[in-house]
Amino acid sequence: MLIWVVKSAFLLLLFMLAYLFFHRLLQTVVRRSAARYRLNYVRRGTFANRVAQFASRYNWLYRHLADLLESIQARLHIGTFLFVSVLLLLAGIVGGFFCFRNAKGVLSAGGMLGLLPYLALRMRLLSLQMKARLDFLPAVELFYQYYIVSGQSNIRTALKITLEENRMQPALKPVFEQLYRHLATSRDPEHSLRVFALSLGHVWADYFVNILRVGLAEGGDLCDSLKELITDMRRAQRSDQAERNRLLEIRIANFSSILFLLLFLFINFKINPHNAYLYYIVDPAGRNMLLDGLLLIFASVLMGIYLSIRRM
Repeated sequence: MLIWVVKSAFLLLLFMLAYLFFHRLLQTVVRRSAARYRLNYVRRGTFANRVAQFASRYNWLYRHLADLLESIQARLHIGTFLFVSVLLLLAGIVGGFFCFRNAKGVLSAGGMLGLLPYLALRMRLLSLQMKARLDFLPAVELFYQYYIVSGQSNIRTALKITLEENRMQPALKPVFEQLYRHLATSRDPEHSLRVFALSLGHVWADYFVNILRVGLAEGGDLCDSLKELITDMRRAQRSDQAERNRLLEIRIANFSSILFLLLFLFINFKINPHNAYLYYIVDPAGRNMLLDGLLLIFASVLMGIYLSIRRM
């Protein structure tokens, strides 16, 4: 018994030292990165830019992460995001080795911690999409009205007037402002529309983006297309509300498993702390059971995010 206590104390000490090291390192990186961005000057030789340049070799991955960060209007640099992900991956590998001492524990802990930043971005994006979902129809109606008022000729002018009137809902105004900034600064229209569609994440946004894409490319009249889109959205408004309720149910189901696991552990440690400690902390079979539970919870979160994206 004494040997197990000493071993557990030693592992806890190693974990605390590793945590302090990575915590101080992450604080230093974030502080230096924030100072550089406040000065609006980032040297090309910084580690974040080097990581971003390496990731740019994989065009699909770089473009996906860049669009995801831009869609939630995050100020985090893509290089910093990748660095934090790699740092958590290494921390998970080290923690999995000390806690489980097998390949399953190392790979599982490393994979779960390494994917945490990406999951956090995805969940943040889904939260913003759900808030903006019901306000999209009034926003398109406003744009349609001011598109007609502006002379049915310039999409950028219609967007500018729509935003200046300040009648758009707060959940959608930043998304349309971002689209207008991108189009007004002569950025690639395809990239601007792709980020806009990703920020909203539902099929009606894809239809709206396709209409804008045709208008920007050909400069034709969009009144009939916009009117037809608004009519279809009004017809589907009731089913859209039901779909939003299903998305809320999926999100609640994702986090219920975590609450049940915490409640289960709390009851066991409350009833018999000594036996619970011996089984869940000391015994490898108990630690393996906890690892299986965490893997199932992580898989359920991934499945919930996937279903939410499909239902959007």
